[in-house]
Amino acid sequence: MNDLTIRHMQPDEIALAVDWAAAEGWNPGLADAPCFAAEDPQGFFIAELDGEPAAVISCVNYGAQFSFLGFYIVRPDLRGRGHGLKIWNAAIAHARPRVIGLDGVVAQQANYQKSGFALAYANVRYGGTVATPSAPSGDTVALTDLPMALIEADDATVFPAPRPAFLRAWINTSGHVGRALMRDGKLAGWGVIRPCRTGRKIGPLVADDRAGAEAVLAALLASAGSGEVFLDVPAVNRDAVALAQALGLSPVFETARMYTGTIPSLRIDRVFGVTTFELG
Repeated sequence: MNDLTIRHMQPDEIALAVDWAAAEGWNPGLADAPCFAAEDPQGFFIAELDGEPAAVISCVNYGAQFSFLGFYIVRPDLRGRGHGLKIWNAAIAHARPRVIGLDGVVAQQANYQKSGFALAYANVRYGGTVATPSAPSGDTVALTDLPMALIEADDATVFPAPRPAFLRAWINTSGHVGRALMRDGKLAGWGVIRPCRTGRKIGPLVADDRAGAEAVLAALLASAGSGEVFLDVPAVNRDAVALAQALGLSPVFETARMYTGTIPSLRIDRVFGVTTFELG
């Protein structure tokens, strides 16, 4: 067997991982690569065989306590040769001693458990074609009009670690549209919609209750017009599931959200749409 070399990806190489994800049917966003590089540029790895890409993976560190693993893909013609395990070990080493999260395909759940990951809950991707909704509530405002500190504080209720660089990139990237709902001067809900290889994805979608999520969702859909949309929903949030179903969306994909250790208590009841399966 030829020697396998593993190295960090350069920021402009992350697009390769996104392209491979698209080939696997994961439908990434059109501008995902530069957004993903913002938080931890050293968190993306590539394995090369004879100078050609053989496998990719990411393990993005959010501060000193938490990391999220994604993009674990071995080139189809090279699978079953041990390359995946080698690049996996490199990614895990980059994250240690942090708690690591991932959204893994259900079929690999047992293998992740062998590596120390425990199931927290399922995330379900709902998708379908929706009509342009009626005019959204006048209470919603552009997410870019709000102070980032306000958004980061709210994000801390639903995500295990601060991610300011990622949030700034995600909200301000051209083509991404964010809306927020204010109640009595307080942030009650917010979300982002972005164009993907197929249709658009909504994520994150965070709100105090279903009514708030519906208001933000309507504003996001109004900005995008009619067409195919996808919403990744924690299956344990019954209101989120009901909202997706009421929109006429159907399950198209499922992941197992897993962690290597104890994470801070999170308000999953406020998560009506996961930001991204790749970075959490």
